Amino acid sequence: MTPPNKIIVQKRDDGKFEGIRPGGERASVVRNTQSEAVDASRQILQNSGGGELAVRRVADGQIRKQDTIPPGNDPRRSRG
Repeated sequence: MTPPNKIIVQKRDDGKFEGIRPGGERASVVRNTQSEAVDASRQILQNSGGGELAVRRVADGQIRKQDTIPPGNDPRRSRG
């Protein structure tokens, strides 16, 4: 089984937001706002066959939102 295609959007030390793959050394996306980074990361996942998009809270770094980008396989049966 191959690991899922995943990007995590999080705030960088310089105040910008990055979309980075788990274990990655370099960001796939760097944008000025979290919304821009989410949109760009979503587009990357769509272009690469779908996957999981996770967004971390700025305050504490916990994942606040996780979406399956089509045509990825949603690990949960419920929507959301």
